[in-house]
Amino acid sequence: MVSQQVLDAFHMMWGPFPEPVFLLHKSREILAVNDAGRAAGIPVGVKCSSLNPENKADGHCKQCLALTALRQGTPMTSPASANPRRMKGYWLPLKDVEDVYVHFGVSVGDEIDAALAGKGQG
Repeated sequence: MVSQQVLDAFHMMWGPFPEPVFLLHKSREILAVNDAGRAAGIPVGVKCSSLNPENKADGHCKQCLALTALRQGTPMTSPASANPRRMKGYWLPLKDVEDVYVHFGVSVGDEIDAALAGKGQG
């Protein structure tokens, strides 16, 4: 579905990222995961929505912005929650690779709140 060059670039860029990162096809099939995703036991070849027990009956997560990101060709972000953590989700279409995107979330939990409060911003 994607070239080895794309897979290699994904692993080079996202391999060491501290949160799970997915390389996905617009069908929601997981094409690759980074080191953190692999350590968390996230399988390749399944639909990402199968990992979310709150997914809709149509197999898509209610907060998913993948199709919007792909249609517009621009990154999308959205707040999310992976109980008990608060997250910010990202959907990043790949440049020059049709129908493929990177998806991940970054924790914006208590440690971020504490850091901001310490700087008088929280």
